[in-house]
Amino acid sequence: MEHQLISAIETALGWSGAEKLGRGLVRGSMDDPALVSRIMTPNRLLDIAMRRSLNRPQFRCFQRGEEVHPAIYYTDSVSPRGQGISMVNMRSLGRLLGEGATVIMDQANVFDPTMEVACRALQWWSRERVQVNAYLTTNDASGFPLHWDDHDVVIVQLAGEKEWEVRGTSREVPMYRDADPNSTPSDDIIWSGLMRTGDVMHIPRGHWHQATRVGSGSGKSLHVTFGITKRTGASWLAWLGDWCREHEIFRHDLDRWHGTGGEALGAAAAELVGERSPADFLAAYEHETTLPRHVPFHGVLGPLDAVVCTTHFSPRIEECGETVNVVASGKKLTLTAKALPALRLLLSGQPVALERAAAVVGAEVTEVAEILVEEELCAVLTPELSSGYTGLVTNAVS
Repeated sequence: MEHQLISAIETALGWSGAEKLGRGLVRGSMDDPALVSRIMTPNRLLDIAMRRSLNRPQFRCFQRGEEVHPAIYYTDSVSPRGQGISMVNMRSLGRLLGEGATVIMDQANVFDPTMEVACRALQWWSRERVQVNAYLTTNDASGFPLHWDDHDVVIVQLAGEKEWEVRGTSREVPMYRDADPNSTPSDDIIWSGLMRTGDVMHIPRGHWHQATRVGSGSGKSLHVTFGITKRTGASWLAWLGDWCREHEIFRHDLDRWHGTGGEALGAAAAELVGERSPADFLAAYEHETTLPRHVPFHGVLGPLDAVVCTTHFSPRIEECGETVNVVASGKKLTLTAKALPALRLLLSGQPVALERAAAVVGAEVTEVAEILVEEELCAVLTPELSSGYTGLVTNAVS
């Protein structure tokens, strides 16, 4: 999937692909203001908050370095039948923003089609799971205090400006679940300065950082942070722990009175390690992920006229003579080789208008699309989902 945001990030950081992800602090700038505003604007972020029932920690507000109690800016919208739905009180939130505050929307990709598509594109690009958080800061307000993340982040400044400080690690490649709390910040300041509209920064896992508008006076800042969680050696060992249950020796109790069988267990463990390599784990991780959310297709709701592949990672297409296999999201589909041109188009990650596609790859594209939608590898391209691609990802037939 070719996404304009990824191309702009690569250009800004001097990258070609995701190989350098996690390897060092890098900064750069995008030179397309139209692209920046297309990704997200402050008003669109607030519009999302206004129209959805969001709760902490999905939506939070900070002021003077402390989290504002939700009761101050949440209220129950009560229906005529007395049913209450927790909603953001936009007037109260507006007062906080006027005074100077930071609002945070975690996993904005769950609520906004543009963010959803951007994260999916970054997942296909990096072959790792991605989520995005949005941070809006107004006037003379601070953000999070000095902290580190247990994943690599790519930060895109979408509006205004914010002062940043990035420090080195106190512990190499720390983890969320670790043997060390890693609570003492490093004194090694790698970079400090202003992030302006269009700027991009990559901060590797474990680097301490903070951002603030304190001392900046009136104004605003909106940035999004794409969190990219890479697999580790510990992830591989945890995966092996699941596979070990296939072998009887690992299912036996450990007998503390007659010996634990440590020597035999060690030999069996070494054999298991040799059978299933880290590369096997990475391949399995990509193609055994659960199916994503999507709008279900039913003929009574209307004809299937446009689709898009929505798997978390790019499906694998395997040519096998007279047949072709599609492997994705824990499924393996087998179709005739005649379906290959349609499959390549439908599984490209780009929107596909079926009538136009039929003129390019043949009338069978509709039948293949129906199969992929039924198996949930593709989704109906609703107008809302389509808006997440418009101007960012070209139509597959174009």
